[in-house]
Amino acid sequence: MPIFISKSEADTHNFAKRLAGQLHSGQILALVGDLGSGKTTFTKGLAKGFKIKQTIHSPTFVLMKIFQIPKAVIINHRSKILNMVHIDAYRLQDETELIDIGALDYLGQSGTLVVIEWADRVKSLLKKFGKKVIWINFNYGKKLALRQISIKP
Repeated sequence: MPIFISKSEADTHNFAKRLAGQLHSGQILALVGDLGSGKTTFTKGLAKGFKIKQTIHSPTFVLMKIFQIPKAVIINHRSKILNMVHIDAYRLQDETELIDIGALDYLGQSGTLVVIEWADRVKSLLKKFGKKVIWINFNYGKKLALRQISIKP
């Protein structure tokens, strides 16, 4: 399992920005980690990698936000990701609430990359998508700004 050591928010942001170029249509990034461990910072970096201009905030109260990827990025990106869907499962009681907001319209779908913060809360639903799910864990390091980001395909 690859591990990236981030020494700052900028490191986390830049790591995600670089990772954006390696992702594929239909993938689901399942982000797991404690509050403040870097999940939203990582998602902001992905958005920058896809040249999304809107400000990225964790959709804690709206639960799901959909961002269109600019056409120039789609043309140059090898897997034609058209939309990045950002979901925050923190407030969900169970996976049926995720289904109720229409997430199944995007999970694993061609043209879409789904990023789910607090994905461990909907783990049983994500199991149905098998290898499309990439688990990314965020852990605090020994120093205040350090984070260990591990990726498990």
